[in-house]
Amino acid sequence: MTDSPADATPYEVLGVPATADDDALRRAYRRAARESHPDLGGDAQRFRRVQLAWERIGTPAARRAYDTGSRGASNGTGPFGASGSSAGRPDTGRDAYAPPSSRRDTRPRARSHGHPGGRSREVFLQAEREWVGLGDPIEDPYDPTLIRSAPRHIRRLLGEALAEEATASIVSDMGIGVTVWHDLDAGAEGKLDHAVLTPSGLWAVESIDWGAPVRIEHGDVVGETLAPGERPVKELVRAARAVQKQTRVRFTGRLLVVPDSAVEVDVQLVGSPKKPTALVVRRSALGQVLNGVWSPPGSVDVFEIRDRLQQTVRFV
Repeated sequence: MTDSPADATPYEVLGVPATADDDALRRAYRRAARESHPDLGGDAQRFRRVQLAWERIGTPAARRAYDTGSRGASNGTGPFGASGSSAGRPDTGRDAYAPPSSRRDTRPRARSHGHPGGRSREVFLQAEREWVGLGDPIEDPYDPTLIRSAPRHIRRLLGEALAEEATASIVSDMGIGVTVWHDLDAGAEGKLDHAVLTPSGLWAVESIDWGAPVRIEHGDVVGETLAPGERPVKELVRAARAVQKQTRVRFTGRLLVVPDSAVEVDVQLVGSPKKPTALVVRRSALGQVLNGVWSPPGSVDVFEIRDRLQQTVRFV
């Protein structure tokens, strides 16, 4: 578990409702630990998630702190302790989920067009409103306690917005030699999260967070938290082709950007080495990929591509 709203809650990891009493919680933990223990044929990653879940809600004090949204009550090993693997990240308070504020520094930034994460936040807010009840007021839609209690599919919508904003932040820091368009209209295919133009090429980029590890099988990304029938790479290819048809500009490659915790290596190729379908990229490695490490030989006419996209691109 990380601090993403898309992650399973400790209750979901242990397989009990948030209303379970302490005895039921303890029984669920013992069952989950036994089933997932590597020495008993279980999965080491799942066993680790079970242990982290128990650290967060296994004692009355830790559970009370988790349920009320406070942090740091899990024996010093919670989301900001040594075992939480979140060192250096902001606190998971309201500001961690709210839309990012505008930058005030004067460092050179990439040229940016569109609103990263904007449509995903709209979809999240609408789904949250329907879940709470259309007639009930929501004082703060980004209140961590409210978000934590929402169904996972709603939390994932917010996780997608945060993932898109994280990618936008990385690209922005690449400087004025880069141009990025966010939330491009892909017609019947929905939207393309980002089109990033660098001297190494024009990249179609999707940013996503499933809240759990994923792997590549049979030419696409699979994982226990993907929706039935979800084909992320196939959907990226379709969205990129729709934007190409609209703008008449070809993409150099397609990137699926995922949290570092979702995969074990920085870059994974989907398809054949000679003609890759896409690259699955850890978020921390995105700048390296965009800077040309994985680009085909040659360069692109940045000015021509930028002008054409500016004239033809549409936003959702």
